[in-house]
Amino acid sequence: MPDVLIYADTVRSPELRHEIPLSVPDPFLYVERNGTRHVVTHSLELPRLSALEDLEVHPREDFGFDELMRSGGDQYAIRDEIIARVCRELGISQVVVPGTFPLDVADALRANGIDVGVDRELFDRRRRVKSGAELEGMRRAQRAAEAGMETARTMLGDALSSGKTITVEEIRAAILKRFLELGASADEVIVSHGPQSAIGHEAGFGEVLRDEPVVIDLFPYDNESGVYADMTRTFVFGEPSDELREWYDLCKQALDRALGEIKAGVTGRSVFEGTCEIFEAAGYATPRKKEEGVPLEEGFIHSLGHGVGLEVHEAPSLGLLGTDPLVAGDAVSVEPGLYRPGFGGLRLEDLVAVTEDGCENLTDFPYETTL
Repeated sequence: MPDVLIYADTVRSPELRHEIPLSVPDPFLYVERNGTRHVVTHSLELPRLSALEDLEVHPREDFGFDELMRSGGDQYAIRDEIIARVCRELGISQVVVPGTFPLDVADALRANGIDVGVDRELFDRRRRVKSGAELEGMRRAQRAAEAGMETARTMLGDALSSGKTITVEEIRAAILKRFLELGASADEVIVSHGPQSAIGHEAGFGEVLRDEPVVIDLFPYDNESGVYADMTRTFVFGEPSDELREWYDLCKQALDRALGEIKAGVTGRSVFEGTCEIFEAAGYATPRKKEEGVPLEEGFIHSLGHGVGLEVHEAPSLGLLGTDPLVAGDAVSVEPGLYRPGFGGLRLEDLVAVTEDGCENLTDFPYETTL
């Protein structure tokens, strides 16, 4: 079995953050050799990393950092030589790395006789079963998402009852403020309305108009753990049309069916197929029955969901590519939706944790579209 090697920071690398549950903004070396986990790092990070269990922590000085500095080499040459020395001292000749591993570091390792191979599936599998700390972080992020959703629903309802105008920008600012109050953050908040809500991940802009659907998709991450949540609700700023009422009924039916089918051992694709059956029976297009070579723009246009964790979109897939069985410890979104260009969309999304005999719904928020 090849040894594992990661060179990254834990802010941008979910693979490393899964192994080192701390926010470390500068790259450092992580190695697994013969069942022992090693890190080599700057002295600045030694106290925090040394406090973690089952981790051998080495300062760079153990591998000649001061000597290399005196030699006058540039920072990258020094980095590469330290990594090579670590591998030689630990007896490493072959490593597997994540798909995002730096190309220049891989080249330097190979130049030093180390065989480097990318194994995306290995690192995906390692992250799929959430640790206790990751699951607790997800619950905190989910509570923040629900609080942000309640903020949006209240603002829309107040504007509707008072006859005042309201903009997406006002709603988004209030949601972000609520996230911060609850120890969460978000790089993006989707509040799309009317025709905007039929366009993929359109974030939304402008004034919300009467009788429009408003799709709100929130995916904050917990500041402590870096773990994401994900949820979507759709509100109608006024009176739902007959078409929107039908969409709501179908999406809720699809969501309920999926929640009843998800458990360890089933494939994500099989759950996705059940959603497609519901929409196709009602006359809507789905990814499994679309015209070959032509992008799907109307109906059920995306997969049913995806894994959620240290990335908001990660393995496993609940779609056509979801051929791997779900495992206990997976966390997945379930998000049936229907869309029509020029009109809008409607989507409902819950976040669930997969168990041996079913799933635990981590989302606690009403589904109704009325304000």
